Amino acid sequence: MDTLNFSTNIIRLRHRKKITQEQLAEFIGVTKASVSKWENKQSMPDILILPVLAAFFDVTIDDLLGYEPQLSKEQIQKIYRDLAADFAERPFEDVIRQSQALIKKYYSCYPFLFQMCTLWLNHFMLADGQARQQEILTDLSELAGRIVADCRDVRLVNDAVILKASVDLQLGKMTEVIETLEEVLNPMRLSNQSDSLLIQAYRITNEAQKANSFTQISMFSHLLSLIGSAAQYMGIHAADFAVCEETMQRMDQVFGAYRLESLHANTAALFHYQAAIVYAMHGKNQEAIKRLERYASCISNLLEQGMVLKGDRYFDTIEPWFEQLDLGSAAPRDKKVVLESAMQIFAHPAFQNLQGMAGYERLKQTLSEKGRT
Repeated sequence: MDTLNFSTNIIRLRHRKKITQEQLAEFIGVTKASVSKWENKQSMPDILILPVLAAFFDVTIDDLLGYEPQLSKEQIQKIYRDLAADFAERPFEDVIRQSQALIKKYYSCYPFLFQMCTLWLNHFMLADGQARQQEILTDLSELAGRIVADCRDVRLVNDAVILKASVDLQLGKMTEVIETLEEVLNPMRLSNQSDSLLIQAYRITNEAQKANSFTQISMFSHLLSLIGSAAQYMGIHAADFAVCEETMQRMDQVFGAYRLESLHANTAALFHYQAAIVYAMHGKNQEAIKRLERYASCISNLLEQGMVLKGDRYFDTIEPWFEQLDLGSAAPRDKKVVLESAMQIFAHPAFQNLQGMAGYERLKQTLSEKGRT
């Protein structure tokens, strides 16, 4: 992907001005042969000549050189997907070095830097050893910090703040995470209660289609947030089985009502995983295995859907929203990496007492076979 188009631009600008190579050479104070070499990609002008050329054509030096520090959304998506696939097949350090080289090349393209942060966050666990994983996370936090400090896109900065907090949480920087997010995510802030205002405005202006579409994506987003918060709630109350059991019962009704295990299998899988941990902690082994079976079923649904976000009969207008995401509707990790991560849950200490039980071993085998195929 070329970043300089100087020769093409010189030809285009000279033709637009309707002058010959000789006339341009005379004005700049060089030979016609020099201009010819510039246009034939045989040489570049001296750096001191660039401001004179830019002034002559009334363009910026960046425009003159054709320098494009920004990548398009499609280019970013392709680079991300190629690297994500590479993480599943090539040595981790080789892919990291390749991504680092691209970061240096496009260091002022903040949307690209953000997606490289996302890429590292989704794959750092493949690094060899905890020390190396911590190094990757530290570099990631610094890169996200650059976006926060220097980017002028408010939306992207806000996303980078959340991403950096996620990384700092894994680095054990709890004070920084709390200071960053406590005010931003305060549920009483008006900014966190604005969905209904926009929906009302759409309705008042008779923009029914927009009102319908935005309402669906708002409900969908809040459903995912509810599931995530419920999983965290069980983690907080893990020692109180009664609270956890009631949470599971209520959430199972939500899963059934909205068919969430197929609608967003990844979020549902994480909930079932936390539920299985709770059951195992309280010695309810069969119930833990059943939750792990639902976890495995969600992973299977995710793979069968082609790792792509989709709507359903009820949420029938949300897919265009997914396509607007920076990475589109595709999953941020390769199938092979997803399966490897799924297998890692069996190493959780809570499941130690399940070892050797027929249902548990069968689950491990099933996921292992999916990974091999």
